[in-house]
Amino acid sequence: MAEPDIPIGAPSEISMAWNTVASFEAYEEAQAAVDQLSDAKFPVEHLDIIGSDLRLVEHVTGRLTQGSAAAAGAASGAWFGLFIGLLVGLFTTGPAWLGLILGGVLIGAVWGAIFGFVSHAVTGGRRDFSSQRSLVAARYDVVARGGHAEEARTALARARAQAGTDTGNTAY
Repeated sequence: MAEPDIPIGAPSEISMAWNTVASFEAYEEAQAAVDQLSDAKFPVEHLDIIGSDLRLVEHVTGRLTQGSAAAAGAASGAWFGLFIGLLVGLFTTGPAWLGLILGGVLIGAVWGAIFGFVSHAVTGGRRDFSSQRSLVAARYDVVARGGHAEEARTALARARAQAGTDTGNTAY
């Protein structure tokens, strides 16, 4: 059974049971509301910010070629080689430690490039792009626990009236 569409900001059974103080469309707005409550000396340890209606957003950042996969592998391999070179260099005396570090970076970059190239080649072109994934919520509720919801609503309204800021959020 599909759930009915609930407009953003409209009170739902869940949000009322969770003692929602206010709802926002952006996380930064919810964060600002908690900050306002903190400035008003409200005990913010009783608050939570809860994201609802989560979506996975994948932002495509560019093409992924065998060359770019090898370059990315070389960069991560160089970092790993630097780490190993530093670890081994800790137990070396004299100027030889510089050679260990440079050798670690070089060997790590070469092996990283090989692994990056081969791992991209194995996919057979099924994923020829790079991307970043993130979870995004459609609504962020500021929720009060322990019977502090009404006190938080009042404190938030007072803080906003003093600051003269009303972001158009829905307060319950």
